[in-house]
Amino acid sequence: MDKRIDQVILYVKKELANAESGHDWFHIERVYKTALTIASEEGEVDLTVVKLIALLHDIADSKFHGGDETMGPKKAKALLEQLTFDSECVKHVVLGIENISFKGGNFDQKFRSKELDIVQDADRLDALGAIGIARTFNYGGYKNTTMYDPTIDPVFGMTKEEYKNHQGTTLNHFYEKLLKLKDLMNTPTGMKLAEGRHQFMERFLSQFYSEWDGKA
Repeated sequence: MDKRIDQVILYVKKELANAESGHDWFHIERVYKTALTIASEEGEVDLTVVKLIALLHDIADSKFHGGDETMGPKKAKALLEQLTFDSECVKHVVLGIENISFKGGNFDQKFRSKELDIVQDADRLDALGAIGIARTFNYGGYKNTTMYDPTIDPVFGMTKEEYKNHQGTTLNHFYEKLLKLKDLMNTPTGMKLAEGRHQFMERFLSQFYSEWDGKA
């Protein structure tokens, strides 16, 4: 493996040492591993680009930096240039980071590539299934968000800005984002993995409502 990848890993671990646990190094590591799994099934791709987008996609998540969406791409670009990755690779990775996020599902994605499709699927898969449920409630607790309030309905069709500023309940987030992800997968492998995780989340929600109503 390119030793520069090891240097990127060390950099990311250091940068995210104190990150919220749903967006920490272990999230990056899961996305990295899942992206490699998907890439192994999806034919010829630039694995270096896949690895770098996966490792750097959340290096400065705008949620934790006052909504600044430029910080992450800038930090990634500076690091990759310092490590002497070629200009086309750097450009590809930066564009990938700029275009990977969900942003309410109404974001006009300005760049696509097979490598980005793979990492985007891997990142979205980490928001599904058992891990996705754990991350959702962890982030809700981190933000002191109401877990569930049956009088507050999910909000659909939000713009990117509305989504960024939206304050709903943790459970509503399942409907506003998580349950949509299965149908937004880019690759056949991503779609296959998403199906099982999606079904697990549906079973969880059914059990949650039964317990909420004192029926289970």
